[in-house]
Formats: sequence, C-alpha cells, structure tokens
Amino acid sequence: MSSNDRKTKLEYGDFQTPPALAEMVCRKLVELNVNPNTIIEPTCGVGNFIQAATHSFPSAAKIIGVEINQNYLTQIRLNKQFIQDERYDIFHGDFFQFDWESLVNQCSDKLLVLGNFPWVTNSQQGTIGSENLPKKNNFQNHIGLDAITGKSNFDISEWMLIQAVQWLQKRDATLAMLCKTSTARKLLNYLHSQKLYLADCATYTIDAKKYFDANVDACLLVCKFDADSRNYFCDVFSSLETSDCHRIGYHNNLLVKDIDAFSKLSDLYAVNSGTKWRSGVKHDCSSIMEFRKIDNYFVNKLGEVADIEETYLFPLIKGSGVAQNRINATDRYMLITQKFIGESTENIPKIAPKTGRYLESRGQYLDNRKSKIYQNSPRFAIFGVGDYTFKPWKIAIGGLYKKLEFRLIGEIADKPVVFDDTVYFLGFEDEGLARQTFELLNSPTAIKFYSAIVFWDEKRPLKSSVLNCLNLELLNSKSNLVPGGHKSGK
Repeated sequence: MSSNDRKTKLEYGDFQTPPALAEMVCRKLVELNVNPNTIIEPTCGVGNFIQAATHSFPSAAKIIGVEINQNYLTQIRLNKQFIQDERYDIFHGDFFQFDWESLVNQCSDKLLVLGNFPWVTNSQQGTIGSENLPKKNNFQNHIGLDAITGKSNFDISEWMLIQAVQWLQKRDATLAMLCKTSTARKLLNYLHSQKLYLADCATYTIDAKKYFDANVDACLLVCKFDADSRNYFCDVFSSLETSDCHRIGYHNNLLVKDIDAFSKLSDLYAVNSGTKWRSGVKHDCSSIMEFRKIDNYFVNKLGEVADIEETYLFPLIKGSGVAQNRINATDRYMLITQKFIGESTENIPKIAPKTGRYLESRGQYLDNRKSKIYQNSPRFAIFGVGDYTFKPWKIAIGGLYKKLEFRLIGEIADKPVVFDDTVYFLGFEDEGLARQTFELLNSPTAIKFYSAIVFWDEKRPLKSSVLNCLNLELLNSKSNLVPGGHKSGK
C-alpha cells in the first residue's frame, strides 16, 4: 500500500466490512423483525452491506448507497448485480455535505439506515492533515476545562450517528451500524440528554480483531424509532448469536453498566456523597518536571543531572506503579511548584535558588505548553494541586487500568507521595481513618457497587465522577467499619 493510499485509508477511517460480517448483520436484523421498504447505506464503500441487504430483504422497494470515493463507485457500477437490479440508486456524495434530509423525506416509513461509519477521531484527522471533518462545533456541549483540555475530541462516527438519529426522529425506522462500543454508549447518552425518541436499543459484540484487525471493543448497534417512545436503555449481547444479555440504563442521569445489579445497591448512590476523589498532578512537561534519583543525583527525562534542592521535590508514583502495587518505594520524583492552584511562583528563587535557576534555564519547555489552562497562570504553574496533595496518607487507584484495586499509600522518606494525572486518590491526615476507609472500599459491597457502573472498555474506565458517587458514610453505617461516621477525602 502506497503512503498516499494509506493516508486516504486513515483519513476516511476506511475499513470495508467483510461480506461475511455484512451477511451476519442482515440476518440478525431479519431475526429482529426488521422489514424495511427503503434501505440507505450512507457510506457504502464497495457495496458489501447493500449487497447483503439485497439478499436478506427481498421485499425492500429501494436500496440507496452514497459514497465519496470514486474508485469504490466504479467497482459498484461494474458489479453485475448492481447493474441488473432496478432497486438500486447509487450516489456520489460527501456525508458532511450531502442533503440527507431531502433524501430521507422522500422515503416512506419502514426505513433502515445500515452500515459502518468511519472509526476515526477528529484529532486523528487533524494529525494527518485531513479535511474530511464536520464543521467544528462543540456538539457535546462540554464546558469549562472539559472543552479546553481535550474532552471535545470525538469519533467521527459519533457525529455521523447523531445526524442519522436526527433523520429518523418520529419515524418507523431502524438504525443498524457497526461502531465502537464506547461510541454506541455515547449515542445513547446523546439521545437521553436531548430527550429524543427511541423505541428500542441493543448492541451485539463483534470481534473487531477478526474482521477489521482493530484492537477495539466493537459492536453492532441497533436502534428502533417511532413517534412515541423514549426508552433510554440498551440491551447488551455478547455476540450476534447469543440470547443472553444485560441491560444498561440510567439512574439519576448516571449511565449504569448493569441496571439490574445496580438496583440492588442503588441506596448507596449519592450525587453529593461527601467524598472527593482527586486526580494527580497535571503539568504537561514530564521532561522537565519529573526525575529519577540515581546515586543521589536527580536526572530529568532529557538525561540532564539537575542541580536542585529537594524543597519542591516529592516522591512520585505513576499510574502504572499504583496498578502494579509498586507503592512502598520509588526512584521517581516530581517538581511541585505550587501548594494550590494560582499560587504565585515568584518566591521559588528565594526559597530554593538552585530550583529557581533550573526552572528559568528550562523555562521555554514550560512556556511552550499548549494547553489553555496555563494561560494567564503564574509561570511554571501546575494543576491538580491543593492541600489534599500533601496529606501523608492516601488511597489511590489507576484510572487507565481495567481493575478495581485500591492501594493504601503512606509517606516515602518522610514526604507525602504525589501522583500523575492518571491516578485518582483520597487524602487523609489520620492513618487509622485511612486504613478503615481502605477496608470499606475493598469490601464486597463496594466492589459490587462499582462493578455495576464501570464500563471497562473505555479509555479511562475509572473517573472521579464514578468514584465519588459511592456513599461511604452510608456504607460505613451498614458495615460499622469507620467509627463516628467520618467523611474521608477532605
């Protein structure tokens, strides 16, 4: 494959659905009593899905395909099946510019929108200089830091699915798309947040490695629509063949992985639990701010020996260390330039002259940090720092790892441990309270509670918003582990 061909493949998220998988999807839709009059494949590629639909839905009056790639259109038009079947309408068109509303309005009820939208994110598109993007807008309505720091990154398929949902509102229609499992949940979140119509929703896990050589959790998403229903749940099947499933759904606007399991423990859920899990320090400049201690020398990630005082240095345990239980010792250190967000850094040279000179001499690295959170902040500023950072005892868990394993961590070399921003933690002054809370979090009830709400296929399955919703005070009153009903994490 040439470099241009590879760029094109990446740009369009171009992973053609194998004919065998397309046939399996269509058979599943027949099982689900989908019987369309009109079928639309909005990114039809070489036509594998519309070909499979032809065999599975012989009563369909119209089969429409739209494709941006002229080479694929040429292949379709040379295919005898497409030439001979008068039901086909194949259009050249860019999904982001095509007049879908007009096309859909021409269709009768019992509409099926079928296919496989590109599995690529807008940031990946930007990396390769692609223009195959929707017009930029914060369609997920992120606010504040979420919008600034990267949560506005999204799968192109997510944006396309949302457009398709809009076409199908108040219609007798079905949407059947292959997508990442996380994208399917994001669509359900969108439907719920916008209070759109949804009659039924299900996902069927597919082997993305087998069919697309992609290491992602993927599924067939099937949404049925009508003019009356707002059913914001999704039945999750482990394959296209199984009849066993569990249901994800909402509790107090929280999307729960297993609503039946969660319902047994829902009394432990609290919007404001009194617990405040924090993320570790964010500095976006590990080459300058992080060190290894080698023979009593502090060496930064550039390989430079840093002649600095230990005043602003704190032992660092990264997310991998927390996950792998390497918590009793460390040779890693982090430079903590502030005690709280917004604190002036002007006194560093007075308190620790060597550290001040080190920061000044490498200031361009910190000045060039791209995140907008550093704008209008003191020079050498960091984020994710407060009194909680300096508590001597902490309960920590890695946000990126697919396991519920909490760690109890004390000081190292008489200094409080700090974490990178992939770690979530509670801070404690009192060792006894820390140990008792640690026991609570590792109780079978707490593990069952979190297991019912955590989606392990997400990039960061554990988040502070998830960890915070367990009412530790109520759990304590039921288990009597922590005396006095004290709140942790303050």
